[in-house]
Amino acid sequence: MPMLYPQVAVYLFFTSVSLGQTPLDEHFEKKIRPLFVERCQKCHGDLVSRNGLRLDSSVALQKGGKRGKAVVPLHPETSLLIQAVKRQGELKMPPDGPLSTQQIADLELWIKQGAVFSPPTTTVRTNSLHWSFQPLNKTAIVPVKNNGWGQNPVDALVLEKLEKADLKPSPEANKSTLIRRVCFDLTGLPPTMPEIEAYQSDNSSAAYEAMVNRYLATPAYGERWGRHWLDVARYADSNGLDENVAHGNAWRYRDYVVGAFNKNMPYNQFLIEQLAGDLLPSEEKADKHSRLIATGFLSLGPKVLAEVDKQKMEMDIIDEQIDTLGKTILGMTLGCARCHDHKFDPILTGEYYSLAGVFKSTKTMESFITIAKWNENAIGDEKDMKRIKDHADQVATLTKKTDAYMEAQGTLLITANKLPKDKKPTPKEIEALLLEPAKTHLKKLREEAAALEKSVPEAPSAMGVTEGKVTEVAIHIRGNTDRLGKVMPHGVPEVLAVKKQPTFPTQSSGRLELARWIASEANPLTARVMVNRVWRWHFGQGIVSTVDNFGLLGAKPTHPELLDWLANYFIQNKWSIKDLHRVILFSKTYRQESRLTAEISTKDPAGSLYARFTPRRFEGEVLRDALLAVSGQLDNTMGGSLLQVKNRAFFFDHTSKDLTKYDSNRRSIYLPVVRNNLYEVFSLFDGTDAAVANGDRANTTIAPQALFFLNSNLVMDAAGAIAKKATQVSPSVSNQLGHLYEAALGRKPTPAERASGELFLEQAMKQTQTNQQALSALSQVILASNEFVTQR
Repeated sequence: MPMLYPQVAVYLFFTSVSLGQTPLDEHFEKKIRPLFVERCQKCHGDLVSRNGLRLDSSVALQKGGKRGKAVVPLHPETSLLIQAVKRQGELKMPPDGPLSTQQIADLELWIKQGAVFSPPTTTVRTNSLHWSFQPLNKTAIVPVKNNGWGQNPVDALVLEKLEKADLKPSPEANKSTLIRRVCFDLTGLPPTMPEIEAYQSDNSSAAYEAMVNRYLATPAYGERWGRHWLDVARYADSNGLDENVAHGNAWRYRDYVVGAFNKNMPYNQFLIEQLAGDLLPSEEKADKHSRLIATGFLSLGPKVLAEVDKQKMEMDIIDEQIDTLGKTILGMTLGCARCHDHKFDPILTGEYYSLAGVFKSTKTMESFITIAKWNENAIGDEKDMKRIKDHADQVATLTKKTDAYMEAQGTLLITANKLPKDKKPTPKEIEALLLEPAKTHLKKLREEAAALEKSVPEAPSAMGVTEGKVTEVAIHIRGNTDRLGKVMPHGVPEVLAVKKQPTFPTQSSGRLELARWIASEANPLTARVMVNRVWRWHFGQGIVSTVDNFGLLGAKPTHPELLDWLANYFIQNKWSIKDLHRVILFSKTYRQESRLTAEISTKDPAGSLYARFTPRRFEGEVLRDALLAVSGQLDNTMGGSLLQVKNRAFFFDHTSKDLTKYDSNRRSIYLPVVRNNLYEVFSLFDGTDAAVANGDRANTTIAPQALFFLNSNLVMDAAGAIAKKATQVSPSVSNQLGHLYEAALGRKPTPAERASGELFLEQAMKQTQTNQQALSALSQVILASNEFVTQR
């Protein structure tokens, strides 16, 4: 058994199995293949293979050269390739000069992860008929046997697959389960007991739909679904990488996203504002500022702010923008075409640089001088300008007052013959001769000046982009900024151009034209990708499981007709995300119970046929918010910043002291997101890496998660608050026990739970614990239960 993993890794390495593109594939395409092409293959390629060694395919690597295999998957320390590039022994490669430390580290990581060598494609355009690049199909709803279950098109299309697999859908979940499912799904919070009781007592046919609509209308909806979007927008309050300085104004973009979801902004408009909001006409100043803030989407990525090569820094930033736009909005790995034609998808490197020209003509950075500064757009109003002017006037008045005082003191000293009359004394000469009362007054004036300096009001600004100098970009051969090829006009990849290329102006960046092309209903990827994301966030898996990759290495849709029906519905309903929620949540598919039967386990083990609702553990943010909510500690204040450091200041001082604070009871979406230093609770429960777009968070189960519920102050404080409230509700132990279950789980305890709970409390109080301590201990047990942490 211990040998299984190495065998699997070697198999992957030597066969280059295509199981959907992974970070390993991207690491190879972006770091390893270009390095081999640039530094190795002129001596170890298809034309020349010195010592019998080729580094241009997995087969060649398997064969090795005269000295044996160059690479041992999983073991960089025994790989000849690493020994050669480190130049520690007889072999010193490449012969024209050593690799950089980072390049060697990239090679070691590649080998350590299994040395997966992605096979190149032969003709990039042969893949243009891939399903996701085709126009949306008008789905015909096929009649199903279970007519009572197939009234909603979503249900009809799901049921068609179930019947082919000889499966029946599960019964509808009970009301208690449904309100908890919907409330957590739409708001990220548990329903209150009054809300549960009101829904359970409403026997009207419209009760369920009314409940869904009520939660869609709450401000908490925008916080919950805004957090989903922030995952794919790689939102962070710090830069990360080499210079982990604060994105002090990134919170404005986060609040913009929350507001956009709450207002049900049409998704196409949402995209246009984030890509080109600064270029949209705005009559109202508030709209103008909001759209400037929206362009923070393009600016939020991590940047090597201390990069010495400024051209490389600029192209790295552009590459990150293209990569994020591709994955987040189009479900495409466009960044893989930076150094060569995309090895899998029909994207040519020339087309990549046509797109890069749009972003090079966009101002993302204020300065590239180390430490480089990103651009921020002013969003102040008349009141802000007046406040800044008034402060400046105060400083000027105090400066004049101090200067006049020093001049008067100088005159007195000259009159007293303590200073020469033939020249003007310096402030230093005057100060040296002042008497104590004068020195005290001068000190007071300077203290006032220092206080004013510390309280300088900052002009409100937001991370974002604006128009830059219009330019076209030449192809960078193998991604090298010093080796340039053909200059490419602004444009989009041909395979994505639908009927024809959008027209790009020569006098502007073309960002607005790009945004409108992306958000067009004629673009099949935009709607498909977003409806698939929404489906995944509701069901735990997408119709296309690789939610960030709709290319050739991505998975095929399990229900292609359903995907296109939803995409068409989305567009026809004016890109309304709330309407998309409704059609999904109103379906019987969504309302199924989650019980796993032997038949479902056999015929639909992955849950991809949707024969039941698949339960899943909540994300870290939802767990934390739920703990605060059920214990009455949650602060529902919306918006603003909780950062303790100033804009562009370092999160860690010279002693490596962490200046990040997470001790607020605000909702989790408002806690600082610090790259390289994720809040430990979120990290423990599979929080996303804020440096990259990620629409498919992992859901792992590890031992420290159980220890969290035993030892975390967050859990113990919540348990204590629930217990304290229980003692205030009633002196009856039975009623107190009932309160614990109602607060944590939104239901009364079963007879068996009540009996075991009362026995637990009785035994706990015998062990010198007070009644409240015993209740707190039992409350902690309930909070650690599977029922509390799972959406069912």
